[in-house]
Amino acid sequence: MLSDPIVALATPPGRSALAVIRLSGVGAFAITRRCLRPFHPDRPRAAWRAQLRHPASGELIDEVLAACFPAPHSYTGHDLVEISTHGGLLVPAEAVAALVAAGARPARPGEFTRRAVLNGKLDLLQAEATADLIDAGSPAQRRRALQQLDRGLSARLAALRAELLELEALIAYEIDFPEEDEGPVSPARVTAAWRAVRERIAGLLATAPEGERLREGALLVIAGRPNAGKSSLFNALLGRERAIVTEVPGTTRDAIEAYAVIAGFPFRLVDTAGLRASDDRVEQIGIEVARQYLGAADLVLFCRDAGCEIADVESERFVAACQAPVVEVVTKVDLAARSPDGLGVSVVTGAGLEALRARLAEAAFGRLLALGDVEPVVTRARHRAALERALEEVDAFYVAREQQVDAVAAATHLRAAVGALDDLIGAVTPEDVLDRVFASFCVGK
Repeated sequence: MLSDPIVALATPPGRSALAVIRLSGVGAFAITRRCLRPFHPDRPRAAWRAQLRHPASGELIDEVLAACFPAPHSYTGHDLVEISTHGGLLVPAEAVAALVAAGARPARPGEFTRRAVLNGKLDLLQAEATADLIDAGSPAQRRRALQQLDRGLSARLAALRAELLELEALIAYEIDFPEEDEGPVSPARVTAAWRAVRERIAGLLATAPEGERLREGALLVIAGRPNAGKSSLFNALLGRERAIVTEVPGTTRDAIEAYAVIAGFPFRLVDTAGLRASDDRVEQIGIEVARQYLGAADLVLFCRDAGCEIADVESERFVAACQAPVVEVVTKVDLAARSPDGLGVSVVTGAGLEALRARLAEAAFGRLLALGDVEPVVTRARHRAALERALEEVDAFYVAREQQVDAVAAATHLRAAVGALDDLIGAVTPEDVLDRVFASFCVGK
């Protein structure tokens, strides 16, 4: 059912000062009345102190704070109650069990937010932004999630939808009054309207590579010859000792991956084996792993040792074969006799590290930095697929016009483009799409 009362712990289980339990649905207040003493539905959105007791035995479970939110002015759009209990494992679990005994059922992952979408409290993009905000591990992810939660992308798509409908209305006028060939619906006017819509859709799509990278974290692969300072730089960017560092070339045999926030942006750092020709079987395996990471990288950080005068031909060959952008850095500049050409760093003195962090953020997220936090960005493959479908239909409309296809048939492409945007916003969304979107949500959300 879409309105039956559901209950779940809204905070992570474990030792803590407080835990929050959320109960919502038709009949939520009646269920709460069986467990809370006193219960004050006449005091909406105001907290009160109460005893939470088991509905059958009357046993006291905890002294709690509670607040009720009558429909439709609640997160879900249904009657909703939030109960703050003491933390830990036992008390919150027994509180949830008492509410289940009173008539609620355990909520499924994301079910509260799913109901908010179905009841028009949030659109699907805002629901996804809620999950992104919870999962945010960097300031850039947090800012982007908040922008989307504030309907940044939704508003842009709504404007696009309105433009498509206006263009469709022009075609409808053309169909109804074909004798007015050069009247208010001139071919130039239709073309201008089409071009404006197309440019806006294409502009949003252009943000998708970096937007999706922002959600997942940019895969930054650190590469170079053995003993080029890769592991030391990996640790410095990570902010802790994760990779083993020695003066022995070839110390790193396997790839080491770790999450790091660099200049406010999320990165998945990978320290790889030194790239060189080797007869050592184990080292060969490590080099092959490095090659695979280079093939999948979003960005490569290529390290050159400031103290090594020998050309790094072998490692350059490996890096040149990858498709990702490459940022070159000269390491160990504190040991160099002269200043290096290009960007140099020292993990011993810290020289150049801030400049390197800024360079990496620019290389991986330059478009997002240029756009700032105000412009909407496409952050999911689902968004990209829907916009690509809309763009295909808009282009198909133009081709049909150029080929003098019947106006009614040409206009069907505009209607299909509107449908793609509706799917994206969640105006008309199949159950299986909702299932996929909310499957990764936590239970209490």
